[in-house]
Amino acid sequence: MGTVHARSLDPLPMHGPELGVQADDIDAPEIEQEPKQEVLENKDVVVQRVHIDGLGRTKEDLLTYEIAEVFRAKNLIDVMRRSHEARQKLLRLGIFRKVEVVIETSRGEDALPNGLDVTFEVTELRRMTGSYNTMVGNNEGSMVLGLKLPNVFGRAEKLTFQFSYGTKETSYGLSFFKPQPGHFERNISVNVYKVTGQFPWSSLRETDRGVSAELSFPVWKTSQTLKWEGVWRELGCLARTASFAVREESGHSLKSSLSHAMVIDTRNSSILPRRGGLLKIHQELAGYAGGDASFLKEDFEIQLNKSLFWDSVLSASLWGGLLLPIGEKPTSIADRFYLGGPTSIRGFSMYSMGPQSEGDYLGGEAYWAGGLHLYTPLPFRPGRGGFGDLFRTHFFLNAGNLCNLNYGEGPNAHLKKLAECIRWSYGLGIVLRLGNIARLELNYCIPMGVQSGDRICDGVQFGAGIRFL
Repeated sequence: MGTVHARSLDPLPMHGPELGVQADDIDAPEIEQEPKQEVLENKDVVVQRVHIDGLGRTKEDLLTYEIAEVFRAKNLIDVMRRSHEARQKLLRLGIFRKVEVVIETSRGEDALPNGLDVTFEVTELRRMTGSYNTMVGNNEGSMVLGLKLPNVFGRAEKLTFQFSYGTKETSYGLSFFKPQPGHFERNISVNVYKVTGQFPWSSLRETDRGVSAELSFPVWKTSQTLKWEGVWRELGCLARTASFAVREESGHSLKSSLSHAMVIDTRNSSILPRRGGLLKIHQELAGYAGGDASFLKEDFEIQLNKSLFWDSVLSASLWGGLLLPIGEKPTSIADRFYLGGPTSIRGFSMYSMGPQSEGDYLGGEAYWAGGLHLYTPLPFRPGRGGFGDLFRTHFFLNAGNLCNLNYGEGPNAHLKKLAECIRWSYGLGIVLRLGNIARLELNYCIPMGVQSGDRICDGVQFGAGIRFL
């Protein structure tokens, strides 16, 4: 989910690792100029003291890790650079409303001729903050109310309550987030939640009540996440006309799963990148830690972006996934993959392709989807340098397939089945980037390779979301 419009008492994102001020929003640190600095600029200096003024409930030992590099500066330019980096780290903690930097020559009896003092003047966030936002997901919107307790125990912990009411989903949850001092990317979070969703393409209503624990940490250039999740799932029919296959899936089930995710992201923007790449790999194993759902689920996402001439960008994406049941019990409709719609295979209705029964789409156990896109500026560049730069012309070619597999046939038979009856589409449209949090698409689509039972959207199609093929 991504925020489209936010107006809050303390406008911070709701989720743990994202709390704080983003690097793009950070101004250069304020440097007080002194006549002596002109002499020191090209000479060696010594940072004698670093002060942090304005602390209330924040523990000083937490901040020692964030400012340690300032003491290693060798000249004035290095002091300015390291102080600015330390300011970014302090803001990233999400516990300060404002951080300012003052650099001045050392004073006092022990002051060295080339000594400097660095002072960080901080303003802490209130003990409790509230927010209300409008969020956008993949072709759905919601209103979000949040209550946050930042810096609960003085070491950048956060306790967050969030309620979301949307067009297809309603949820509320309580989460606790704690980073490792000195290593903000290493953190743990615990969540308790209830989510009720409606899935009209399957005539299905699902209510999840669950608890989860996550451990996030970097390894080399990757971001790793280990997660345990326990969920009590309740499935029901959304309409009286629901098919027998959906009615058969109705009822209660327990899922206890362990999952691992790895992400490498070098893109300059997650919404409409101009360069860089993305690799996501996710595995989930259910059943070995309890519950009555047993499966192994693997999926991946690859994206490459290349800037071309005339301010155009060529983008290629590939998604894929496989769901393997463990034991003789078949997989659940709640765990399968779904494909189609303005955020994946354009020209098809939302999640309306693949296995179905009496008009209800049941999802598949294997899928792949690929996309090739060319983004160019609007013709004649209206609004160049301003609002017009948020729009791009979009040419696309999408293809993919979704099916169930017979796991006794072997990998060659699986690949052959995934290569049969490929759905694909092409077209053009306009893309609007909403900051770095979501995007809107208005496309003219021509679906091809349509199979019996698929629902198509031939012509104009609108899409909104944060993750697009």
